[in-house]
Amino acid sequence: MLGGVLAALLTFVVGQPLDAATPRTRTAKATRATTARKAPARVTRTAARKPVTRATASSKTRTSSAARRRAIARSRAAARARDARELATPRFKLDDSGREVPAPRAAAAIIYDPETNEVLFEEHALEQRSIASITKVMTALVFLESLTDASEVVKVERADVARASTTYLRAGYTVTVDELLHLLLIGSDNAAARVLARVSPYGSDGFVARMNEKARELGLQQTHYEDPSGLLSGNVSTAYEMARLISYAVADERVGSVMRKADFDFVPGKRNVHVNSTNRFVRSGEIEVIGGKTGFISSSGYCLATL
Repeated sequence: MLGGVLAALLTFVVGQPLDAATPRTRTAKATRATTARKAPARVTRTAARKPVTRATASSKTRTSSAARRRAIARSRAAARARDARELATPRFKLDDSGREVPAPRAAAAIIYDPETNEVLFEEHALEQRSIASITKVMTALVFLESLTDASEVVKVERADVARASTTYLRAGYTVTVDELLHLLLIGSDNAAARVLARVSPYGSDGFVARMNEKARELGLQQTHYEDPSGLLSGNVSTAYEMARLISYAVADERVGSVMRKADFDFVPGKRNVHVNSTNRFVRSGEIEVIGGKTGFISSSGYCLATL
């Protein structure tokens, strides 16, 4: 039973990175060029010893550049820490009737009770948007429809990992289907999504068609998939429909039990690989999480659907 649990999806607007266009000092090459223009044409024995001076100047310039890069990195890290503290601080506002309601830092958001189907709060929850790796919830559901042996071993192919962005896999790895499901839902592994689709009874193209068919069966009329990983911006839905989907998905213990794990280890060959959950709520243990999935691509911003 999911009694009394809230389902929410937040599609966060992506913050802009700090401007890295810091004024630059003259490079050693430019300094040498200026010196060359000012130097007399006649070369003396003293001038012949200049390479030592130039090498020293070049070393100082490299040291200065490294220090500048470290300063920029520290500045960016400090900005990210400020953003994280700001995002962790709840914000509220008054609605038209004077009630205090959440003020999410999001383009679309919903708080939904899956037991009563009551929407407790929403902003733009019916607007269709890119959903990024929340796509993988449907990938898991469709694959599990035909799963017969979770211990089945499959081989990762080069096409699975090509431009996969986030993946712990390499071409040639042999992994079990169960390990792929853990990589999919814990580490949001894009190559794992591709492998599962490829080895399914539908094949890669047929798998995506089945994902869309499954969405219609669940009444998700604004949900559409173009790939099993969520890397394509054409994977779209609404906050409302993703809240309903996550509620449905965690009722399947094969999905929910994996989503609740903070980390996961697997050994492809002789190498141990440690995977942390992309869901910060799960990692921190601050609240009880029944299930959830994160996502990010540039066209969607940061996304979260969780119970």
